[in-house]
Amino acid sequence: MLHITLRQLKVFESVARHLSFSRAAEGLHLTQPAVSMQIKQLEDTIELPLFEQMGKKIYLTDAGRELYHYSRAISQQLADMELALDELKGLERGRLNISVVSTANYFAPHLLAKFCQRYPDITVSLNVSNREIVLKQLSDNVIDLAIMGQPPEDLDIATESFMENPLVVIAPPEHPLCKVRRIPVKRLEQETFLVREPGSGTRGAMERFFASHHISLNRGMETDTSEAIKQAVQAGMGLGITSLHTVELELETKRLKILDVEDFPIMRYWHIVHRKHKRLSSVAQAFQEFLLKEARGLMSHNRADASF
Repeated sequence: MLHITLRQLKVFESVARHLSFSRAAEGLHLTQPAVSMQIKQLEDTIELPLFEQMGKKIYLTDAGRELYHYSRAISQQLADMELALDELKGLERGRLNISVVSTANYFAPHLLAKFCQRYPDITVSLNVSNREIVLKQLSDNVIDLAIMGQPPEDLDIATESFMENPLVVIAPPEHPLCKVRRIPVKRLEQETFLVREPGSGTRGAMERFFASHHISLNRGMETDTSEAIKQAVQAGMGLGITSLHTVELELETKRLKILDVEDFPIMRYWHIVHRKHKRLSSVAQAFQEFLLKEARGLMSHNRADASF
């Protein structure tokens, strides 16, 4: 009989999912030697290698792929058991595991804080990642809910929009266009734009907008965070297009301005998503309902405080 611990399976599943000892260690909040030790003990127990290394990359062996299949099934059964037990506890004690794309992190914690005030004994796990990682977490069924902009069309998910997500053109206060009203879209061809990384929802919306207006986009610096875009715009490196939710503080402190450009803002929406056939806990259902009500009020507040 194999003496495999749940801890070993959890560590193995993380390494197998990431195909990286370092990323697994980071995600599990362990040291890399600790992760390596758990994998070594597991391999000693089953008497088969689970990973093989080719160059700088690791791959699953046949035994590794077989174990990964069963470990995911075991993890799902444990999650179902935890869910059933949480259902018995009701909303008094439960867990919410949610991921948000980085741009949504500017408002999601405020909503979660209000939710936790209403249900103080609930444990919330919040993960902030880029769109690609959040989609993988949905695909791997390792989260309850996710908040993102444009939902994917090739993933079997249930989605509901809960709040407007206006994309605006931002500039440093001293930029000449800050004094111009109703700037023609064509005028933006003369400007350099700082852009998010390929695959970013904001960048995709930005490129689709310019293409629909037959405008050639002059790209400057490329970065994977909205924060870096804001800092670069403040430094005078170019203009940016970002969600209104990310610049509220900079607008209040007058470090950035929103340009009055024709056909702006680009109106998008925030969505709450989950796997279509996933059984949501009472906590996840309660947060989803809470979000649909509270977010609209938050957006009204944002609209009152900002002008386009």
